Amino acid sequence: MKGMHNKILSVDLSTQSTEESSIDPEILAAYLGGRGLGVRLFTSLVNPKTDPLSPDNRLVFSTGPLTGSIVPTSGRFSLVTKSPLTGLILYSSTGGSVGPALKSTGYDALIVSGRLDEPGYLLISEAGDSQIVPCERLWGLDTKETLNRLESMTTGRFHSLMVGPAGENGVLFASIMNDGNHRAFGRGGSGAVMGAKNLKAIVIKVGKAKPDIDNTELLTTYVKSARDKLKVAPITNSSLPTFGTAGLVNIINELGMLGIRNFQIGHSYEAEKLSGEAIRDEIFQKEEGCYACPIRCGRMTKTKSMSGKGPEFESVLLGTLTDIFNLQTVTEANYYCNLLGLDTISTAGTISCAMELQEKGAFRDDRIQFGSKDSLIPLIQSVAHREGIGEELAHGSAQLAAKYGMPEVAMHVKGMELPAYDPRGAVGHALGYATSNRGGCHLTGYLVAMEVFAAPKKIPRASTGSKADLLVLKQHQSAIEDSLIVCKFAGYALGFDFYSRFATAATGEDLNITRLMKIGERIYNLERLFNVKAGLSKKDDTLPKRFLTEPLTDGLSKGRTVPLDSMLEDYYRLRDWDKTGAPSKSKQQELGISL
Repeated sequence: MKGMHNKILSVDLSTQSTEESSIDPEILAAYLGGRGLGVRLFTSLVNPKTDPLSPDNRLVFSTGPLTGSIVPTSGRFSLVTKSPLTGLILYSSTGGSVGPALKSTGYDALIVSGRLDEPGYLLISEAGDSQIVPCERLWGLDTKETLNRLESMTTGRFHSLMVGPAGENGVLFASIMNDGNHRAFGRGGSGAVMGAKNLKAIVIKVGKAKPDIDNTELLTTYVKSARDKLKVAPITNSSLPTFGTAGLVNIINELGMLGIRNFQIGHSYEAEKLSGEAIRDEIFQKEEGCYACPIRCGRMTKTKSMSGKGPEFESVLLGTLTDIFNLQTVTEANYYCNLLGLDTISTAGTISCAMELQEKGAFRDDRIQFGSKDSLIPLIQSVAHREGIGEELAHGSAQLAAKYGMPEVAMHVKGMELPAYDPRGAVGHALGYATSNRGGCHLTGYLVAMEVFAAPKKIPRASTGSKADLLVLKQHQSAIEDSLIVCKFAGYALGFDFYSRFATAATGEDLNITRLMKIGERIYNLERLFNVKAGLSKKDDTLPKRFLTEPLTDGLSKGRTVPLDSMLEDYYRLRDWDKTGAPSKSKQQELGISL
């Protein structure tokens, strides 16, 4: 397939050996690249019962046919592994420039297995002399310190992935950070997987390899048209560049569906203190963006004593979920998560769970109280280093709440803490949370785009009608975006037909919308099949009891709960999944999947 090099680099850390191999053309035709390719490679190599923190687990990094191309927002690439937080398959993507750097070495994918006896990092270059370098003096450093040290040790241009102390110490929601502390493979604990392998970093030296593009002239024409649309669409031309993702805070709060006090309420008059507007007025330094991205939604910011990136909309949960509406404190808490290598969503969800447990008398610790701004950063540090109460929090909210006999206090799906959108405010999005293959994830289907942002059209957010149908389509579309691989924000301006045009021009394959959606369905069902083999069943496709039985008490979503059962029944029927939650035998045969 054009647009790809059709080459994989496999690294066995246990034997410190590397091997190059080609990719079966039939696999590329069936799964494209990025997430799809990663899922196909991972599920063929890893037993679903494998311990996520064992040497037998793999980290599969993969680019797509659009990665590193002229297509807007094509700087992304994918990671697939088994999550230590959920015990399920984990797919993740990140932006920046690391993905294009990997592709510039002549490799489409990198598979890491085994475990080093002593801490080290992996150095990859186009010359084919990839090597494992001992790095005991990097172990224990935060991500900024690690990047600075790598810069002093490495010649030429490079980009990097790394873990912080949280990954080294096996925190179950540790992240793999991208180029220091700017971006991340954020969810599900991939940092703990990498840390368990004694792998501190992956350094990729920028090469000159470029895959063939089937029709460069046609692709250039499509890209020009896409850039014109990105320049006039309000979200991509104005909202995201001006206020970043935190521009959503006031909108979601006004709708009464912002996660506050561990999702006990959905609206607060103080939320505007953490909004994109407040960030712009008080701490903003400059815009920042990924490779080939004209949107530039990133915010470089500065508090009274620190500087860094963010907070993003989801990272604002560090304040809203904990009832701390101090922008300086929340921004620095976000910085510390990035420096230590922690997922901001799960960190916020786990700390707020602990706060509610304390509020309900499960244990006594005066530091862990809603609104206690002086305790937030010390708590984050204790989690990353697994010290004191941080040892308990390092396992995530589900295990924490279960330990104290109040599992209903953990706001998670399948073990993964929920993002900022309260599902009672958008029931199709709620169904997406319940059925996401990686757990409590807003990006797997992101039906809230239609229910709230009218993209591509507005649908009623409280109605259950057609939500299962729309979600299935959005989940397939999301899998394709993650496989080509492009940023979901571009979708606010570009229709899915643009991705079909990009893919066809780049690869030379007839990747029409119908074929792409079938590939998306194949990816989603293979992920589900792996999860079923790992122990998942229909009972896991649910939401915390709070969202099903406790109505919101104020705001524009007042009185609402999630009518999940009726939507779930429709969803299973449309998916052709059996009563156990597995894709039916006929569906597996139709899609050509098996485990």
